[in-house]
Order: sequence, then C-alpha cells, then structure tokens
Amino acid sequence: MTSAARPGLAGVQALCFDIFGTVVDWRSSIVREGQLLQQRLGLPAQDWGSFADDWRAGYQPAMHEVRTGALPWTDIDGLHRRILDRILARRGLVLAEADAAAFNRVWHRLRPWPDSVAGLYRLKQCFTITSLSNGNVALLVNMARHAGLPWDTVLSAELFQHYKPDPEVYLGAAKLLGLQPAQVMMVAAHPSDLRAAAACGLQTAYVPRPLERGPGGSLETWQEGEFDVVAPDFVALARQLATLQI
Repeated sequence: MTSAARPGLAGVQALCFDIFGTVVDWRSSIVREGQLLQQRLGLPAQDWGSFADDWRAGYQPAMHEVRTGALPWTDIDGLHRRILDRILARRGLVLAEADAAAFNRVWHRLRPWPDSVAGLYRLKQCFTITSLSNGNVALLVNMARHAGLPWDTVLSAELFQHYKPDPEVYLGAAKLLGLQPAQVMMVAAHPSDLRAAAACGLQTAYVPRPLERGPGGSLETWQEGEFDVVAPDFVALARQLATLQI
C-alpha cells in the first residue's frame, strides 16, 4: 500500500507520531497484564479483550469532559484511572489501591508493534522524530524506556493543556520544534487524527494497524489520496520516504 508524493513533502523535517494504536499495541498489552493480574490475585475469570475495549472506549468521552470544562484539566493517567474505577465497579471487581494504581500504569508499559522500533530507528536517520500523543509526559517517557522507542524528544498534549484533535496540539508541536506546520508530518493509524493535523497545515502519513482492536476489528474509513503518504508499517514508511528523497 503506497501513495504518490504531493507537493511540499520535500520540506518535511520532523515526524510526529500518534502513540496508542499507532506505535504500541494497547489491546494485547492490557489483555496480557489483565490475565497476569487475574492469576496473581485470584480474580474471577474475565474477558480481558472486552475489558481492554471498554477501557479504551472511555478515552474519548473522558477527554470530551475536559474539553467542555465538565472536568478541570486532568492528564491521561488521571482519566484512565477514572475509567478503570468505573469498569471495576461494573464488573464487581475489588482491587486494593496499590493493585489498582499499578494496573492503571499498564498504559506506561504497552508493547510496540513488531515494526515500530526498527522503523523508528530508520526514520530517525533522516528526521527529528517525536511522540505527539494525548498521553502525559511521564507516561510517554516511561513507555519509551520500557519499549525502547528512540524519540529525539517527547511531545504531549499535556504541554498545551489541550487534547487532540484540538489545533493547539498540532500547532504547538510545530512551534516547539521551531518549524512551520508544513515542515512537520503527523504519522498515525487513525484518519481522524490525520485530518485534524492536515487542517492545521501538517503533512500526513497513514499507517493502518488492522489488529489494533483485535482480530476482526474494524478500521476508520478513509479515501484513497486523502493523505500525503500511506504505508503498511514504519519500515515501509522509512523506505518510502527515502525513495521520495524527502
């Protein structure tokens, strides 16, 4: 899966990466840690796939509460914990505070997709590479250390007190990098993220992750030619950008 270059790509100097689902496999990571937690604590048997899906499903509504002022600024660790507590209550699961806090930090320990680390190292040879995630800075730093993600810097929505897809995040990232929006490429597995970045003048690279929501999971719809570059994984993205001589 590839696409032709569009005018303006030659000026790209930095790549900003969405994280959850694009760089790391949140679902299988949560399933694995949930199973280990169940074994360690002797919890009732759970469908940890649906647990992970429920946890992720609370993500957008929680950020909407912050965006609308229903909640004061709350970082993703805080929002994840609010969602987790509700899921545990619905399922009748009771965890000690230390266990709940440790499980909430599973988001700091998500495993990368098989191509992520190798692809990032290749891309790093030609571009500044950075996260641009709704995850908070501490989460992203811990994740990078855990997964071996070779960022040049860590950028987070927390720095701008806004969550994607608010334009302050995309424009703020370009400003902190000392670049014009058109010199920055957003890389994501989610077309909605890329559309918001493009509306702010960033270039876009779509890297679909068909297994993000597990076997049989669906992808967001998108149109051929909608994004500047399309690649099946990060290694292919690096190869394609090198071929385009960006």
